[in-house]
Amino acid sequence: MKVLVAYASKYGATQGIAERIGDVLRRRGLEVDVVRCKDVDDASGYDAYVVGSAAYMFRWRKDARKFVRRNVDVLAARPVWLFSSGPVGTDRVDAKGHDVLEGAVPKEFAEFEQAIGPRGTQVFFGAFQLEKLRGVDRMAKWAPADAMPVGDFRDWDAIEAWAGAIADDVSAQADRA
Repeated sequence: MKVLVAYASKYGATQGIAERIGDVLRRRGLEVDVVRCKDVDDASGYDAYVVGSAAYMFRWRKDARKFVRRNVDVLAARPVWLFSSGPVGTDRVDAKGHDVLEGAVPKEFAEFEQAIGPRGTQVFFGAFQLEKLRGVDRMAKWAPADAMPVGDFRDWDAIEAWAGAIADDVSAQADRA
């Protein structure tokens, strides 16, 4: 089975998650392409899809939104999983007792649930590294530094477990076919 892992990443943290997902799927015997959403010319040649994006202010990056909307018919006809990265820090629960990952679900998940019916969605912790900032973000870097924890907070065990569950599901489909 051939799987496309398509992603949109601003500073590389989401790209790293996509690459790790691709590695897990390959180790489980699947043929995998890991490609930026904006670089996918034809999405129709795959049996399953994993699409992810960094989220800012509860929104996926434009390239990921456009990818899904442009390929909605293909994605709706095949197994799809969606992921997002964005929240930073080590606390799973905020000061009000709310789950940080549940609170960071991008708005597009609800839209895409209706349009393509993903088999699963997941929000992962991301990374915030001052040295990677550029452009307007770099000019205003003092503000996020005060408001956001700096570091790499990606939970590789959670990412690999989620990818493993996807591999199990895709492999079971192949066995049934």
